[in-house]
Amino acid sequence: MENSNSPIQAALRWGLVLGLIAVALTFVAYFINSALLASFWFGIGTLIVFLGLVVAFGFQYRNEVGGFITFGEAFKFSFIALVVAGFINMIGMILLFQVIDPSLPEVLAQANLDNTLAIVERFGGQGEMSSADIAKMKNDFLANYSVGGQLKGFGISLIANAVIALIVSAIIKKNKKPDIL
Repeated sequence: MENSNSPIQAALRWGLVLGLIAVALTFVAYFINSALLASFWFGIGTLIVFLGLVVAFGFQYRNEVGGFITFGEAFKFSFIALVVAGFINMIGMILLFQVIDPSLPEVLAQANLDNTLAIVERFGGQGEMSSADIAKMKNDFLANYSVGGQLKGFGISLIANAVIALIVSAIIKKNKKPDIL
């Protein structure tokens, strides 16, 4: 039976906190300027904030359990916290895109398309794209904001979460020194 200091229980608690923070950041960005949600810099900034928070929560959990945590326990804690946060964030995104503002996916798909075309243009490749290619690209972006697209994105994020959890685990692990007589 899991005790109150188990990596799973701590991860569920901190994952809930991370998920609520993610949803809050998304809604704040939405209310400020919905185009921020399609911004590369918003995504990078959010990723940095979450890396910092997972590390901080990991250190806090390590201190709660006596100052030592194995790599395996740290990974379990980090991965579960990230998965819980991602799931809560996905639910928030589905509510935002399907219930609160169903027109938002179209706005974000267009913003993603504009950002992508600007990058393609910088590399001199815009003349290579037909209007059919551009329309398909926009439809692909739009599909990412559907319920199915959100579920697919969550599934793909599991791989990224595992990699992030490995990095975080290496940072927060701390093994006991063996007693030497």
